[in-house]
Formats: sequence, C-alpha cells, structure tokens
Amino acid sequence: MDEMAARRPPPPGRLDRDRLARPPSGAVRGVVVSAERLSTSMVRVVVGGDGMRAFAPSDHADSYVKLVFVPPSAGPARPLLDDGRVDLDAIAATLPPGDQLRRRSYTVRAFDPTTRRLTLDLVVHGDEGLAGPWADRAAPGDEVLLLGPGGDYSPDLSADHHLLVGDASALPAIAVALERLAASAPGAQGTAVVEVHGPDDELGLTAPAGVSIRWVHQGIGVAGLGLVEAVRDLPWPDGRVHAFVHGEAGAVKELRHLLRVERGLPRAQLSISGYWRLGADDEGWRAAKRDWNRSIEHDEQAAGLI
Repeated sequence: MDEMAARRPPPPGRLDRDRLARPPSGAVRGVVVSAERLSTSMVRVVVGGDGMRAFAPSDHADSYVKLVFVPPSAGPARPLLDDGRVDLDAIAATLPPGDQLRRRSYTVRAFDPTTRRLTLDLVVHGDEGLAGPWADRAAPGDEVLLLGPGGDYSPDLSADHHLLVGDASALPAIAVALERLAASAPGAQGTAVVEVHGPDDELGLTAPAGVSIRWVHQGIGVAGLGLVEAVRDLPWPDGRVHAFVHGEAGAVKELRHLLRVERGLPRAQLSISGYWRLGADDEGWRAAKRDWNRSIEHDEQAAGLI
C-alpha cells in the first residue's frame, strides 16, 4: 500500500460496516479475593466479585482466560455494554497514541460455580514481564478484567498412555489434567515431565498412581533444553498415546518434531503449542506465531505427514 493510499480516509460508511461486522469486545470485571505465593516462581490469585456472574466456564483441562491490563492513562472509568461487561473498545478509543490495552493468557486452575470464584496460577520472575509483577503485588479489591475462556484439550480417558510435557507456564494445565485423571481414570498410565527453575519451584501434584512425575531443573541453562532431552530419553510406550505439550516455542518445535516425525504420533493424539518465546514479549510472539506454525508445517510436509 502506497503512503497516499494509507492516508486516505475510508469510504463513507466503511467504519460503520466494520463495527457492525465485529461484535464489541467486552470483558468480565472481577476483583482479587486473595493472593498467595505457591513457590518461588508461582503466585495464586483468586478472582471473585459480582462481575463474575457473567463468566461462563469451559470444560477443557487447558481452559484459559486473557487478563486485560489497562494503562493508567485510561483513568478509572469503565463503560459497560448492554450485557454488563466492560466495553474495551470504548476504553481503547480514549487512550493517547502509544498506549494500548495489553492481554496476557493464563490457564484456569479452578473455577467454583457456587462462589463464582476463579483461580489462576501465574509465573513470576521479579519485575520481569507484565502479569508477573501484577500478580506479585496483587491485593484483595484490585480490579481484574478478563476475556474468555478458551481451550481445547482434555485428557482422553481411553488412551493407553498419557504424556504431559511443559515448563512452568504449562504447569497449571498439567496439574488440572492430572487431577482429572486421578478422579475419572485412577488406573491411568503415563508420564508428566515439567521443567521449572529449581527444586523450590516444584509443586505438589495429584495424579494417578500409574502416572510418574519427573521434574527437570533449568537452573542457569537455556529454557526448554533440559525438557527436550528428558522427553527424548523416555522409553516410548506401547499402545495409544495421548500427549499434551506446551511451553517455550523453540523447545515445543523440537518436541513436535520428536513426537510427530521420529515417534510417529498422530496429530489427532497431540495437543501442542508454544505458550511463549525466548526474547519476545507476548505481542511480539503473537506477531511471529504464524510464521512459526508455517515452519512446522513445512517440516511435517517434508516428512510426508501432511
């Protein structure tokens, strides 16, 4: 598009049609009920309040919501849509150039339908990032705006073996999946491999007796490197394997090649995605993710899998 074309105003009525084509973006408004540190790198935030009556939970084990962070320049006003949700488009329209609403995705650790309280476990690394420092300072009464939920994975109870792999960002979803297996398939067999920074970051997990849990400590190493090595060293089980693999994008790409190309795991038996990427914030990772997916598809095409 040339510069002059970029400056031309849209045809009359174009903006109105665009607005009609896309429903307004509305966020559930909750408040922090409690916040506690679970480990050196994980904080649990419980969200409640009257606004949570608008939250409709998902049944998936990897259910997630997007926390919406509003810059101070927006002020305290929270205009509402007809359904009672916060009108994010109206807030965004008031922001000065350079400011924007920012979103961060987090797994739903639990939701109580009676109290309408939502539990989120967030990774923190001191002052690094956006949501981590917020969680580290969260206090009862703090505002929480959220979108969702999304999600598409639940453990297949008929599988012969469950493989759950991830770093700290995937730990809440892995914990939910293990709890569901323990409750609904206590005889399930499998392996969970989780990479955390060190021993102080390990959490107590509820799992069937037949599912072993292996912790990988990153220490000063590159994120995901030890995780890939640990999964590669696992003996490949007999029967039908159902796998959940999420974490740092570079490690996930290697793990997908290992499972799909080298181990021959069918795509339908694998939930896999990069939650984050070394050296990129969430906005940068979302912008690059299409090319990342394309490179993976090329790899699998070359192997005759697509």
